[in-house]
Amino acid sequence: MKDFKKYYIIPAQSEDIYLALTNPATIQLWTGEPAVMSTEPNTEFSLWEGSIEGMNIAFEPNKKIQQEWYFGEQENASIVTIKLHQHKQGCSVELVHTNIPNEAYDDIVSGWNENYFGALEEFYS
Repeated sequence: MKDFKKYYIIPAQSEDIYLALTNPATIQLWTGEPAVMSTEPNTEFSLWEGSIEGMNIAFEPNKKIQQEWYFGEQENASIVTIKLHQHKQGCSVELVHTNIPNEAYDDIVSGWNENYFGALEEFYS
C-alpha cells in the first residue's frame, strides 16, 4: 500500500471547486461523463462510468471532502481527503490519498494529475 499527497492550484474560487467535485451536474460538465454524487455522508458515489467508486465520509462545504475509494477486498480502507484553501491565484487544493494498492498506484497518480485535477485546471483556465 502506498500514499500520495500533492497540491494543485486551480484558477477558480474554493466554492466553485467544491461544487465541481460534489455536484453531479457540474462534475459532468468537466468530465464529460454522468456522475453519481451526493454531499450526504455514508452515500456511495460513482465517477467515469464506475471507474471510480466509493463511499462519501464527510464534507465541510467549500473546505473539505473525505471519501473512501473502493479497490476490492482490501484490509485497510483507501481514504481520499481533499482540502480547499483560497490562494492568490485561485484555489489551492491539498490532496491526500492513503492506502492505494501497489498495483494501482501509477494509474491512480496519473488519474489525479491528468483526468481529475488536470481536467479541472483546464476547465477553469
